Amino acid sequence: MKADFLIRGGRIVDGSGDEPFIGDVAVIADRIAYVGPAFAGEASELIDATGLIVTPGFVDIHTHYDGQAIWSETLSPSSSHGVTTAILGNCGVGFAPCRPDDHDALIRVMEGVEDIPGVVMAQGLPWDWETFPDYLNALERRRRDIDVAALLPHSPLRVHVMGERGVAREAASADDLARMKAIAREAIDAGAIGFATSRLLIHRTKAGDQIPSYAADAAELKAIAEAMTEAGTGILQMVLDAPFASWQDEVAHLVAVAESCGRPATFTLATSNHGAATWEQALAVVDTANARGLHIAPQILPRPIGLISGWELSTHPFCLCPDYLAIADMPLAARLERLRDPVVRASLIAQRPEAGHPLAMMTRNWDWMFPFADPPNYAPPAETSIGAQARAAGLAPEAIAYDLLMARDGHGMILNTLGNFHEGRLDALLPLMQRPDTVLGLGDGGAHYAAICDASYPTFLLTYWVRDRDGERLSLAQAVRALSAKPARAVGLGDRGLLRAGYKADINVIDQTALTLHAPVVRNDLPGGGRRLDQAATGYVATLCNGQVIRRQDRATAARPGRVVRGCRQAPVETTEPAL
Repeated sequence: MKADFLIRGGRIVDGSGDEPFIGDVAVIADRIAYVGPAFAGEASELIDATGLIVTPGFVDIHTHYDGQAIWSETLSPSSSHGVTTAILGNCGVGFAPCRPDDHDALIRVMEGVEDIPGVVMAQGLPWDWETFPDYLNALERRRRDIDVAALLPHSPLRVHVMGERGVAREAASADDLARMKAIAREAIDAGAIGFATSRLLIHRTKAGDQIPSYAADAAELKAIAEAMTEAGTGILQMVLDAPFASWQDEVAHLVAVAESCGRPATFTLATSNHGAATWEQALAVVDTANARGLHIAPQILPRPIGLISGWELSTHPFCLCPDYLAIADMPLAARLERLRDPVVRASLIAQRPEAGHPLAMMTRNWDWMFPFADPPNYAPPAETSIGAQARAAGLAPEAIAYDLLMARDGHGMILNTLGNFHEGRLDALLPLMQRPDTVLGLGDGGAHYAAICDASYPTFLLTYWVRDRDGERLSLAQAVRALSAKPARAVGLGDRGLLRAGYKADINVIDQTALTLHAPVVRNDLPGGGRRLDQAATGYVATLCNGQVIRRQDRATAARPGRVVRGCRQAPVETTEPAL
């Protein structure tokens, strides 16, 4: 037999957490055929991996590519950072099920919660679906570079069943619950890998209204989740209202729903920036639940959670000031010309912001805001914060922030760390990542286009946490497992995440020594000319998805082998005998 691809002589980090070893990986069609010492057969194409690491493709379980997977063939930036499977529908927001009359309602939700401009969705989505199975079929008709799987989102489901009553967050009737459960079962049978919802206070529409799923009671969630019980498959994903409410109460709410349906569950977990380690309250509830036989996986991001601010982005410290609001809709060049005026500068520095969207109101967090340059620093020293700089110079922090934004000819950026930076360090994240029940996620690719670019976290993990950090680090084997096998298992995709014979041929070949994460840049390549933050990396020599090279030397190829993954997947039957 002859292999299609042979990756020769690389340092194989197989995703299991075991020690790396030097060897070969052979691929036939879309499957791994051989992993081990020198492969004796022939191959149509050879990738020389000498001096490089070879890993499984990465799995990002928390993305919002629900729209981008329809209008774009490439799910960047995720696929630029070794991701070969992305999970859509998180936070209970998305575009299906949806009646034609409800398009605007769902656009308003995604515009506010996920910072996707309405014009982008209006022009980018053909809306050639109504039911969730229809949406999966629409995904399947599009070509793309990587695999996608989808959770059934709660807000569209609620609006589909209840109409304006759902938008207004009225209590669901018994008939409403029965219909939601039936539609959920239809979605699971068609291939949804679970159900997602959000209780987060700051998840609001652009107008400031709370989203349809906010404050939905436990009875509603249990009724919907019962569809997964009956189907015997599916995962529950939830965004809790911590830190705006008690971690213990919020996690207990999740546990009650998970216990009722008997299905695995995952939720967003973050540390505070200062004060007591309140997230430990959440972990205590998780430990108790998992000791009873549940499978609850706290989901964490391996770097600060926050926002990137800039004049051409969604938020910055002046975005709610009256003088800025008067020029906010100007083209960027005209806006920058006004902002260079010393009179405008003095006025904005002195003005107080008006009330607005919760995220926009979090942009004067001075002691937790830092210059954000190239290379980007996600663990900046405390003395470099805007607050610290202002105190040292005897200036107003607004003046420091203004000048940082005007850097690089008006393209300067500020990193606003809202969480995961406890006492100004990332140290608290290490024991969280080392727990057996936590899972990496929260890349949020396809959302927060002009405020966040966290889909690059795989490269950050492999550079900062494995190679560059001063102090205790993750081993390479730990990091690769956290990016591949662990998230794949967490969402029931047992056919990927390991370099083993019979598994999907999703593979990265990486020059770990040269691996570099670059600063985000703004691109205007969304439908309707919409803007987004994109973040590149160098060091990905090759990325294969389903046995085809989708990226080579950090550039996309023409290959579009990505598939829609319908439902959970069992692990292949592994054998100790070579496949070839």
